[in-house]
Amino acid sequence: MPSALYHCILLYYFHLFLLFFSAEFRHYLTMDFQGFLSDLQDWELSRKDKARKMTSQALQKEKVGQYDFSRNKDSFDHVHGSHTTEDVPDAASEKELGNEYFKQKKFKEAVDCYSRSIAFSPTAVAYANKAMAYIKLRRFQQAEDDCTEALNLDDRYIKAYSRRATARKELGKLKESMEDAEFALRLEPENQEIKKQYADIKSLYENEILQKTSGALRSSVQGTQKVGKSETNIDRGTIHTVPNGTEKSGAADVLDHTKRYDGINKQEMKASVQHLASRVASRVMAEAAKNITPPNSAYQFEVSWRGFSGDPALKARLLKAMSPQDLPKIFKSALSSAILMDIIKCVASFFTEDTVLAVSFLEHLTKVSRFDMLIMCLTSTDKHDLRKLWDDRFCSEATPMEYAEILDNLRSKYCLEH
Repeated sequence: MPSALYHCILLYYFHLFLLFFSAEFRHYLTMDFQGFLSDLQDWELSRKDKARKMTSQALQKEKVGQYDFSRNKDSFDHVHGSHTTEDVPDAASEKELGNEYFKQKKFKEAVDCYSRSIAFSPTAVAYANKAMAYIKLRRFQQAEDDCTEALNLDDRYIKAYSRRATARKELGKLKESMEDAEFALRLEPENQEIKKQYADIKSLYENEILQKTSGALRSSVQGTQKVGKSETNIDRGTIHTVPNGTEKSGAADVLDHTKRYDGINKQEMKASVQHLASRVASRVMAEAAKNITPPNSAYQFEVSWRGFSGDPALKARLLKAMSPQDLPKIFKSALSSAILMDIIKCVASFFTEDTVLAVSFLEHLTKVSRFDMLIMCLTSTDKHDLRKLWDDRFCSEATPMEYAEILDNLRSKYCLEH
């Protein structure tokens, strides 16, 4: 019995030893396996990163773009979300990486990322962000070009207008810069940052015009003074006898004449500057009339339309340079009720001899995006004016019969049912 008890005890402790050893062994195996998994995961990530870089480089050789960003860091377009963990990068992950580089002020790296994003899938945001990065690098021409590309994709993207205004201001294109800022302000009238930008650029542009006209005026006055001085030299020493018996030199007469130019007061100077500015504006308008080209976007149309605000005939020429069928493509969803009414009034006034073109404009305006909403939201005054134009110009007795039915059908689309 003692021997049997001894063997039982020995077996019991041996069993405990085996249990302890197994637990330790399992723990060891677990820790070792976890380390193996960690190493495997690191290797996998390294392989993916290498594949990603190789793919990006290949795409960049195939299609290299240049894109950037604007002045206020707060206006930077940051799209929230986690980076992709796929083998091959995509447009969104490259743009996100560009955003991270931009926040770190690594603008060259940001440009590269935005370029790759655009190579995958061009978007207005990627182009505008790239433009902002270029602005930070003071590469303003590239920034302007990228903003233009962004607006070709989305002609109502406010930040692209604002950033292009910044780039153009730095390039000395103050008139174009002011137009961009003004258009952005039209799209978002309560944007305080754009309000300030527009006011600053407008002030610079007006000062530039004032300096140019003032310089022209000073040159004119100096030229007159030189003529006066030459006359003085010619008449110097000549004595004239006046009726009351006093003597007066010809030089004195010329000097009096010269003093009148020297005595021009500020009010006269301002009037002269305004006159010269008016002449410059007239010349600009005349040159614009010679070079009217069909617009490709709502922005281009509005810039030309506002430029011809003082001459309705030029507005009519702009419309006649366009194809009515292109109206939906030009305006997309950017047509405003004010512009719509202006176009209708211009057609009614200047297209009386061309009924075909007038009817075509009225018909294709109804195909512009959001047309129904614009018509419904017209003010009571605009609705009254539209009804009167329709009855007096488009549906008068002089309207050819072949167009009467078309115009009658269009009446309902313009909400003019009796």
